Amino acid sequence: MTDGEDFVERIESENQTELSRLGSSKSLYAATEGEIDVDPVLRATADAEYAAWQTFESWAESEGDDRAREVFEATADEEQDHYETVVDELGDHDPEEGETPALHDYLRGLGDTPERLGGLVGRTLASERSKSQVVGFFVGDADPQTAALFREFGDDLDDQLDRALDALEAACTDEEIERAEEAATGAIGAAYEEYVEVLEGMGANPKPVC
Repeated sequence: MTDGEDFVERIESENQTELSRLGSSKSLYAATEGEIDVDPVLRATADAEYAAWQTFESWAESEGDDRAREVFEATADEEQDHYETVVDELGDHDPEEGETPALHDYLRGLGDTPERLGGLVGRTLASERSKSQVVGFFVGDADPQTAALFREFGDDLDDQLDRALDALEAACTDEEIERAEEAATGAIGAAYEEYVEVLEGMGANPKPVC
């Protein structure tokens, strides 16, 4: 059995640079492809929330472990609520128009319970960083109500992380924990690689300005 706090510390340590850059102001620039305004920010967020909802709903439907299934079901429900909340703010959104984020392409390729739980941890750590930039955008835009809304999303991410770690602690052997760590790092890596690719495609340096 593993300790959840130790698991997160290892993942954060192994992916320190990637997580730091995903939490920089350039992450929002990449997510909106340089259009940092209210509608593009909301659309990028809606795309991400929809992809997460679909990923975790599909996991819940195919998961054989009861505890993990409950984790994925709760996460899918939260992500559906996030998506619908963002669409209410946006007014209109066609989820079929957006491309599936590389992070979720990676996650959907994970087949067993330890990998999925690890992937959920990695996705949550990456999303916590990017959500902080969305909050900061709306604070800077003098829209405290929408900023508070995204802070609530961040609270849900904390809950998602806790649930995934509890399931890992309860169910996984040492060998399974290794696979979970690889999946967590893979999820962060997929998000980071897309971040770099988009920025470099726009002629921007993916390193944050110090």
